[in-house]
Amino acid sequence: MRVLLVGAGGVGSAITKIAARRPFLDHMVVADYDLGRAERAVEALGGAADRFTAARVDANDRTAVAALLTEHRCDVLLNATDPRFVMPLFEAAATAGTHYLDMAMSLSRPHPERPYEECGVKLGDEQFAVAKEWEDEGRLALVGFGVEPGLSDVFARHAADELFDEIEEIGIRDGANITVDGYDFAPSFSIWTTIEECLNPPVVYEADRGWFTTEPFSEPEVFDFPEGIGPVECVNVEHEEVLLVPRWVKAGRVTFKYGLGNEFIEVLKTLHKLGLDGTEPVTVNGGSGPVRVSPRDVVAAALPDPATLGDRMRGKTCAGTWVKGTKDGRAREVYLYHVVDNEWSMREYGSQAVVWQTAVNPVVALELVATGAWSGAGVLGPEAFAPGPFLDLLTAYGSPWGMREQ
Repeated sequence: MRVLLVGAGGVGSAITKIAARRPFLDHMVVADYDLGRAERAVEALGGAADRFTAARVDANDRTAVAALLTEHRCDVLLNATDPRFVMPLFEAAATAGTHYLDMAMSLSRPHPERPYEECGVKLGDEQFAVAKEWEDEGRLALVGFGVEPGLSDVFARHAADELFDEIEEIGIRDGANITVDGYDFAPSFSIWTTIEECLNPPVVYEADRGWFTTEPFSEPEVFDFPEGIGPVECVNVEHEEVLLVPRWVKAGRVTFKYGLGNEFIEVLKTLHKLGLDGTEPVTVNGGSGPVRVSPRDVVAAALPDPATLGDRMRGKTCAGTWVKGTKDGRAREVYLYHVVDNEWSMREYGSQAVVWQTAVNPVVALELVATGAWSGAGVLGPEAFAPGPFLDLLTAYGSPWGMREQ
């Protein structure tokens, strides 16, 4: 398989380190707006770098991305950029006639009059609108395939197939006990994406109501995470699983709750009050005169790059899917989960835990497609595929998953 990876940041560079160990990969072009960053990602692979090429590309330039796919005879475009570039890259893959895989979905837009009651444009709507075209052309767009969404969705399908006869509720629950030495505030993942997820109206799904929205940070609950992480307060956050899971898995209710912590929530609320969460450029005075810049990009530039924090991070991160329902006439409740210890991921791959946990899942998915274990056409989420091959291969990668009866 020949892959164009767009984005050589924390997740992208972790993808290269994981893929370099796998024989299914014939060649990977590592492309980024910053050519130096792409070159450093390739150079870090040492003796394994012969299957990798660095390139410069603007993710917003559909024509340039499509040309790069054609030039290097790529089979698939793997999107490791932030969600604002989903549609340009998705459309570039369509233009070039290749397959596509991302770790998010096209962006949402709140309902203009009732943002905290009704959905406007939902996550993924723009991609699903052209699903028939992708299916007719025999091409696969595998959307929402990181860890959350991604592995969490695989867990939901596994629960439906193997563990339950009827499902009352599926709740994605994400928590960690990670600290970062030397910083009062240092997110371990892209602040651009975090702001997008946490300040948009959260979406909830109920079978008798469909999709609807609530206030940000609603329905707080304390969830006890495994492997020593312990209890963490979680709140509703907009996330792709809630839009994906009900399309393939029958459940009475689907939610996503993130263990943010009170301090993180207050910082996000303050950014919102000051307008620093905005994406529309504003004019500021620069050294050579006025410049136009997005407030959210200023926040991202002022914070440390999450990819550089691994040596300062301590603790574990957990992604998982809590499921409640019945099996053989009896009530059942389980939590399917995946934990990564930062000490292990740094020692084994030189990548911090949060980005490594995100990166491993699209590589596993690509390998299943490359070997023919998974196949399909159209715009499909992780739930559309048999979960067994994925969970087995994830374990073979040296990163096993777990299950706890609640």
